[in-house]
Amino acid sequence: MAIVHATDATFKQETGSDLVLVDFWAPWCGPCKMIGPVLEELDAEMSDKVKIVKLNVDENQETAGQHGVMSIPTLLFFKDGEIVDQVVGFQPKEALEERINKHAS
Repeated sequence: MAIVHATDATFKQETGSDLVLVDFWAPWCGPCKMIGPVLEELDAEMSDKVKIVKLNVDENQETAGQHGVMSIPTLLFFKDGEIVDQVVGFQPKEALEERINKHAS
């Protein structure tokens, strides 16, 4: 499954089912650039457990504001449309794998 790029208009639809990891990011953000390849690896290896969605906060400020995103990258984990976990800042792949496995069951 490919990483989905959501907008304010499509956000609810993209996060409404199963386990979804949403990356709130911006093109100018250094740590966001660092976590991008990690998320691509996770998408390639764990797409059976988690859907990965990216939301550009510069272009979609309404959704970022609704979820209280104050710094980026912020990663929110949704399960069936509800937030079940949150991580702020760069995270190593192993830490994200643990969280995905914890919520995927």
